[in-house]
Amino acid sequence: MALTDDAVDRIRQMIISGELNPGDRLPAEKELAERLGLSRNSLREAVRALTLMRVLQTRRGDGTYVTSLDPELLLGTMSIVVDLHHDSTIRHFLEVRRFLEPEATAMAALRIVPEELAELAALITEGEGLLAATPIDLDRMAANGNAFHRLIARASGNPVLAMIIETVSGKTIRADVWCGAAQEADLRVTLAEHRAIVEALVAGDTYRSRLRAAAHVTAIEDQVLSPS
Repeated sequence: MALTDDAVDRIRQMIISGELNPGDRLPAEKELAERLGLSRNSLREAVRALTLMRVLQTRRGDGTYVTSLDPELLLGTMSIVVDLHHDSTIRHFLEVRRFLEPEATAMAALRIVPEELAELAALITEGEGLLAATPIDLDRMAANGNAFHRLIARASGNPVLAMIIETVSGKTIRADVWCGAAQEADLRVTLAEHRAIVEALVAGDTYRSRLRAAAHVTAIEDQVLSPS
């Protein structure tokens, strides 16, 4: 594994230094292995690892290329890491949400457009309909919550921040909805908090947007982590 790590680092340095740029094709395996002083087996393992991380892309019959290195593409691999973590680590993901989401919501208050506000309003209307049904469709409630938070994060105007929040929020929103399954009142409180956030966004009020998002995420954290 140490040899593979070394090989990964050497290819990474080629990209950082500009020797390899987005869209460039890697030199032939034999040439690259000799240039880096690696065995061909170590190089293959490094290429495989960087392909899984979406840094490289292998095209059958055409060679291996550096991807666009777009932040959203690279951060997409975070979702695998998040999903592989067990519920015992949910606290860590909740802490990340608590740090990032209020600031993203405050940023969104300055940048969100009418079409996005209309989408948020539609999501709240959909959530009200889901809560009126018997039984409540928890999967659709989780999807509704994910869409709500994803839209606000993207409205922040920072795609890197939005991708991190989207990746982390998915796991914690699912946990929140399933915890609330036994308490319909908790789901109604969540929807009311969504309404309050939208009101602040409509007003373009960064202070209230940040405050209400922080209160909302903290309430989710308390609900998920509270003893059953």
